[in-house]
Amino acid sequence: MRLRLPRLAAVTAALTVLAGAGALTAVAQDEPPPVQREDRALDLDGVRIDTSYYPGEGSGRRPAVLLAHGFGGSKDDVRPQAERLARDGYAVLTWSARGFGASGGQIGLNDPDHEVRDVGKLVDWLAARPEVLLDKAGDPRVGVTGASYGGAISLLAAGHDPRVDAIAPQITYWNLADALFPEGVYKKLWAGILFSMGTPMGTATGGVPEGAPEGVPEGAPEGRPSEAASGRSAAGPGVRGGACGRFTPEICALKDRVAVSGRPDAAARALLESRSPSAVGDRIKVPTLIVQGQTDSLFTLDQSDAMARALAANGAPVAVDWAAGGHDGGDRETGRVEDRVGAWFDRWLKRDTSVDTGPAFRVSRTGGVDSTDGRATLRAATADRYPGLRADTRELPLAGPPQSFTNPAGGAPPAVSAVPGLGGGLGGLSSSLGVGLALDFPGQHARFDAAPRSAPLRVTGTPTVRVKVTSTAADGSAVLFAKVYDVGPDGRQQVLPSQLVSPVRVEDAGEGRSVTLTLPAIDHEVEAGHRLRLVVAATDLGYASPVTTAGYTVAVEGPLTVPTAPAVTTQAAGLPWWVWGLPLAGLAVAAALLLTARRRTAAPAPDPALASVPLQITGLSKKYKGGERYSVRDLSFRVEQGQVLGLLGPNGAGKTTTLRMLMGLITPDEGEIRVFGQAIRPGAPVLSRVGSFVEGAGFLPHLTGRENLELYWKATGRPAEDAHMDEALRIANLGGALQRAVRTYSQGMRQRLAIAQAMLGLPDLLILDEPTNGLDPPQIREMREVMIRYAAGGRTVIVSSHLLSEVEQSCTHLVVMDRGQLVQAGPVAEITGAGDTLLVTLGAPVGDALVEKIAALPGVGSAVRAEDGLLVRLDLPEGTPELAPEGVPGSTPEDAPADVTALIGELVRLDVPLTGVGPHRRLEDAFLTLIGGSA
Repeated sequence: MRLRLPRLAAVTAALTVLAGAGALTAVAQDEPPPVQREDRALDLDGVRIDTSYYPGEGSGRRPAVLLAHGFGGSKDDVRPQAERLARDGYAVLTWSARGFGASGGQIGLNDPDHEVRDVGKLVDWLAARPEVLLDKAGDPRVGVTGASYGGAISLLAAGHDPRVDAIAPQITYWNLADALFPEGVYKKLWAGILFSMGTPMGTATGGVPEGAPEGVPEGAPEGRPSEAASGRSAAGPGVRGGACGRFTPEICALKDRVAVSGRPDAAARALLESRSPSAVGDRIKVPTLIVQGQTDSLFTLDQSDAMARALAANGAPVAVDWAAGGHDGGDRETGRVEDRVGAWFDRWLKRDTSVDTGPAFRVSRTGGVDSTDGRATLRAATADRYPGLRADTRELPLAGPPQSFTNPAGGAPPAVSAVPGLGGGLGGLSSSLGVGLALDFPGQHARFDAAPRSAPLRVTGTPTVRVKVTSTAADGSAVLFAKVYDVGPDGRQQVLPSQLVSPVRVEDAGEGRSVTLTLPAIDHEVEAGHRLRLVVAATDLGYASPVTTAGYTVAVEGPLTVPTAPAVTTQAAGLPWWVWGLPLAGLAVAAALLLTARRRTAAPAPDPALASVPLQITGLSKKYKGGERYSVRDLSFRVEQGQVLGLLGPNGAGKTTTLRMLMGLITPDEGEIRVFGQAIRPGAPVLSRVGSFVEGAGFLPHLTGRENLELYWKATGRPAEDAHMDEALRIANLGGALQRAVRTYSQGMRQRLAIAQAMLGLPDLLILDEPTNGLDPPQIREMREVMIRYAAGGRTVIVSSHLLSEVEQSCTHLVVMDRGQLVQAGPVAEITGAGDTLLVTLGAPVGDALVEKIAALPGVGSAVRAEDGLLVRLDLPEGTPELAPEGVPGSTPEDAPADVTALIGELVRLDVPLTGVGPHRRLEDAFLTLIGGSA
């Protein structure tokens, strides 16, 4: 339903409450402080391993976490999680595995003699760190976590090194041979992707990273030779091993054999099994949180099932979590999973028994679609114990006679089920919208239907069915692909849950052979009126099929058996937040108004001397919530009318906190903010002269862009003619999209609409936080011109941005912050002008010989061509005054050093057609110089 404009008055009060709720939310958020990180290269058995170490915060010793990356990635991929764990009181070590990132060596697919041994050496390194908690000498309290390739190394580390205390493997494998060769069928599409990720384009040979000394790499233990020194390959991030890329020779040989034959041999299975966690499964006895993806055709749920059963049999505490996404895509639920991993380590590494680690089993289920962004919503279903894949089965009779079909020559065209990177996103919507991507060609499959459901049926686990297979192939074999569809009431619309299929190789089927098909493990609800359909196909895009033509006949010999796991209960859908949130927020706002009424009446009196000054900040300080560290400390600066002020600083510098205090969203601990002479307090009347866009605007998704702006202005209570709506809409430049619902907008469109909202009423002070996020280059240029024009009319603009080139072109003044404090403030030209490089503008081009003569002049360090002239760097002696910020059109300023005066004379003597001489330094150079190591 569309909210019509005549009803807007009824919503105004709600918007006021929402504004109050937003202010309360702003108090709880703040910019996190930067995390200390130490990058170093370690020499592990002669191989250079690139690492990053996060010592963590606080005093005393703390547990450690080894954080591993996925296949094809590097230590940089896990940096956000490492920083989060470090803030939570852990010492965190990340590394790039052999053959990845800047590490040397070759990819052995977690070879126990190499990659797994490396982890043991990293544990040794942690044991020597003074801040790491030790259970005994040489034995640090350590956990290991990672996803995919990194998840497997966490399991292998626990199986090979008894010092590992807890693990949290994610979307990984238990038996790599079963994962890549399920039921003896080659998973060719995924195998090809994995091998291509280990065979990058690049140079033919590698080397130690740039800047590293030869011989013993940086950080190598004393007395241990490097790869170069020992005569072994010191290959770094380049391609290793010729055509096979970074893989070890035995892995290359395996890949070549299986790719040619289309089926695995015994040696291939044995090699992959020896490098799988299942090989040491009986030794893994530490607390384990298993997170597996539902939309994952690479490492399916049966891998985590085998893992959970084996570890539970060892007596280890085990929890299983089926997340929504996986290797095929979809929602990986990164934030929720990292929260649970953190809680798991808090319980088993910090030994905090009060921590809730979550249920023994949890599965994410789709609960419809969010109307604001079109994404599937997720709800948790839990159980007190892991049910396995075949709990509480029900039998569904299948109808259909024996059916014959053909395996086409070359296995083409193939049926389509999972498509890596695409199937997961669709699989996540299959339960909520009936969206899917699956294709079976006529004459290449058999199908059998169950009766329509009279009531909903939840399938949780692995369905099975008994069939008889007959093959006309010369060797009597058949390769088949089984899957179960959810078919709608019309019998035509069908959805393949999670886009999954199960392959099976049937031998000795010339005279017919009965086999049990184990179908993909899923968690899926079949609605009333829908039915389940078994499809058995001859081909699939993701797998290798026989290349010769063959005929197959399939007949069902029993019902479709489906697990229901009734002990797994879904959490009740909560009421929309506004049902309970608006009344509570309204009470909170009312209470705040009553409690602060006296304080507001006692606000400092206006300062007439500052009545024309848009902003003056004096001694402003704000501490992080619950701590002694400052987010902003003793900040003071002043902004005049007509200025476009750029607020700059690295992440964690305190910029957003300053803007929140300026808007009255949070209260400073010390200091004062005055806008046009009036002190800022929550709800201060002078804030009506301030327009702001800070960290996004909250639009009602079902209303159009124009209706949102009109509703916002109506909520201010000011006359409609004061809004200057047409001018704001012209700035937004949304065209016909203004008549569409905001939920259909792209990020860039929402950004432009938010900026137009901030400009409604043409406020005297406009505050923009990252206004160019989501805008394309032409829109960024237009936004720059808008800010300049806006300030030219006597108004003032404050903009916080990370695009230094845009700040340099659009701002007249700068305030540079670092670690919450003012570093420098002043005109852009003054801040960028201090340096040792001059820009010599020319009236005509000059030749190479003349440039060389200029570079050879006394006191000149170098001379190079630039787009707008020559850049001449002076060798200024220590103590020489900095170059003046103003340019020197044909002469030298009075306060310029003698070297500049002498240079101009020499240029004239050399007949250089100069038209001007002035300092040259980009804002980026000045910014990095000012903040130093904080960048």
